[in-house]
Amino acid sequence: MHEAVRSRVGIWAGIECSYNRVGDRYMDQVELAGLYDCPAEVDLLAGLGVSAVRVPVLWERWCALGERAWAWTDDVLERLRRNGITAIVGLMHHGSGPVDVPLHSDELPERLAAFASAVAARYPWVRYFTPINEPLTTARFATLYGIWYPHAQSPHAFARAMLMQTRAIAAAMRAIRQVTPSAYLVQTEDLGRTYATPELQYQADFENARRWLTFDLLCGHVVGAHPMAAYLRWAGVTDRELDAAADTACAPSIIGINHYLTSERFLDRTLDHYPPHSHGGNHRESYADVEAVRVLAHGVAGPYALLREVWERYRLPLAVTEAHLACTREQQLRWLQEVWRAAVRLAAEGGDIRAVTAWSAFGAHDWSSLLTRAERRYESGVFDLRAPRPRITAVGRMVRSLALHGTYDHPVLHSPGWWRARHRLAYPPVTLPPSSPHTPVLHLDPSRRMAQRGQAPPLLIVGAHGTLGRAFARACAARGLAHVALPRQALDVTNAAAVTETIERLGPWALVNCSGFVRVDDAEHDRQACRVANVGGAVQLANACSAYGIKLITFSSDLVFDGERTTPYVESDAVRPVCEYGRSKATAEVMVLDATRDALVVRTAAFFGDHDEANFLTQALHALTMGRPFAAPSDVVVSPTYVPDLVDATLDLAIDDERGVWHLANAGAVTWETFATEAATIAGVSTRSLRGVPVSALGFTAPRPRYSALGSERATLMPPLPDAIARYARGRPWERLRQMRDRVGETVVPLEVSKEPSTSSDAWRRPRAGDAAEAWSES
Repeated sequence: MHEAVRSRVGIWAGIECSYNRVGDRYMDQVELAGLYDCPAEVDLLAGLGVSAVRVPVLWERWCALGERAWAWTDDVLERLRRNGITAIVGLMHHGSGPVDVPLHSDELPERLAAFASAVAARYPWVRYFTPINEPLTTARFATLYGIWYPHAQSPHAFARAMLMQTRAIAAAMRAIRQVTPSAYLVQTEDLGRTYATPELQYQADFENARRWLTFDLLCGHVVGAHPMAAYLRWAGVTDRELDAAADTACAPSIIGINHYLTSERFLDRTLDHYPPHSHGGNHRESYADVEAVRVLAHGVAGPYALLREVWERYRLPLAVTEAHLACTREQQLRWLQEVWRAAVRLAAEGGDIRAVTAWSAFGAHDWSSLLTRAERRYESGVFDLRAPRPRITAVGRMVRSLALHGTYDHPVLHSPGWWRARHRLAYPPVTLPPSSPHTPVLHLDPSRRMAQRGQAPPLLIVGAHGTLGRAFARACAARGLAHVALPRQALDVTNAAAVTETIERLGPWALVNCSGFVRVDDAEHDRQACRVANVGGAVQLANACSAYGIKLITFSSDLVFDGERTTPYVESDAVRPVCEYGRSKATAEVMVLDATRDALVVRTAAFFGDHDEANFLTQALHALTMGRPFAAPSDVVVSPTYVPDLVDATLDLAIDDERGVWHLANAGAVTWETFATEAATIAGVSTRSLRGVPVSALGFTAPRPRYSALGSERATLMPPLPDAIARYARGRPWERLRQMRDRVGETVVPLEVSKEPSTSSDAWRRPRAGDAAEAWSES
């Protein structure tokens, strides 16, 4: 692709700024992100090289705070201006209007226009405006589905909301242009396409006509025989109102497309193929409405087809005004790459497409519940806000490279996104007939073809048969990360020649070290073996990774600390191990980072997970379920770590090219007894047979710190411990075990225990015959 063509597509950024209302509760995304207290964070966007930023100057916030609301916007807009970045100002972003002016109110146009005039007068240098973001999407959620305020569920309310919002946009732009005659309207909308079985094609046709309603109303097209004019008349809009809307139309200066994978839908009346929450219907019949990508055998149309469709329909300048995926890091990169390539391709074919917007620059909260619940569930974007200061992610590095050079490469981009993989299908696959008007046609780019031929650089996992190694292999398979998993029998990490030969043969981009000596008590009398495995092996891998320019990810333990504190240890705290195992890990940390400063050293603790039957929590809940006595220390405080969370966070950090020592454990500090109690409560298991004991009663050889909870001064990336326990406990067959206990009395049903030692920290093991109490080993 010629650089001249690339330069036609710019990179913008956007701040997620929804200010919506559910019942009487407002949710402000900018407040949740903490940006009102830190306007200087906006300066970080200048370092990305973006040419424009979608920034909120929100009407509802101004109505709530009055003059105080201007302070933040004054600061932010001035910062953007100083940095030479164009501001695209939004006035309502999935908003409901002031308390007394809902979306379908006749007062909406005049009231919003008055605010727009005040904004234009205060910021006369601003020329790009989005008075109302995604009017159609907002109207659907607020007046058809009843999810957001005013919680209406009628075609009449929807039609009024659409008419009033598009009138308000036109009125706002007229008011703005009285102050700034050269102002531009950047009108955004989500343009999801709908597919259906032949029996429901009529419903898909309606929804595919309705998806254009925002732009068609603003362009003055919804009159006469327009497909949606009849629907709006049926819903209560008069011909006079439609004619007036056409007469005062305000065509967009730039059409902004917000496209998400879940925006493309599939309709099927075979309800038993789909979960109950997807069931709905129209006034004629019931059907399921699901993500098309999860059911269509040939996939969905994707960004290029949709952008091409918009360009051919309107022939107006375009921009992708939101490109975001709430997913793991490599999937975020793959989605942004696909959107970028679609835009560049359309530009090369003569389409006037101005930019792709990285959304959201500072992440977003609670979109997993469509902003209906304040759960503080955060998804990162260009920056990750879970650090003391926003931490740039690989997405941010990609944005900067695209802005400056028009290209970006990362090993994870050589494999397809999950939406192109076979495992994306969650329901019985459906193949649409070739004659279907919206049958998608996929175009695989060279990187995808290369990945299909197995040429994507792999992630190399060593020590692959332990708990952690197997968890990494599962996560890589689920995330579409090319990987090679080698057990210790296949690669002796202490053998420099074997390590070198393996790296040269496989060509990995990163290496995950899940090997090592893991038996804490045995290390006290087998110090040489512990040192060879934990220090010698790690250093051999670090030297090889340094020589070949490969990223090393290796693991350390909470046992590097002495336990004299009563608050969680952070990365910079001095290490003072009290046992040989801890000393080996502390030594390995120093020597690995001396060998390769690029290494990521993860300290973690107390694993529990779904695929390791020997860990403490599984053993505890199994015993309690069966009514057997179970002893757990009541005087040792740890930070238990849910293995799937640990693996995903580690992979994200590796892709982000983070380095140095990081603490990764689920946020929380509990005794082993409390840990078992909380999990049993969530699982519905009785704790009558649980007893707390002092750790001294368990007869360990190696001393342990009484307090080894882990915190972090770098970032808190792991979910809270109660959340992790709930996900673990609810996914286990405790009810089945209770039924088994009732059938066999107090007979113990043995668990299947892995023959390979796990690589967890303080994992629980079954006692040997004659043991007086349960005991754990570092495994």
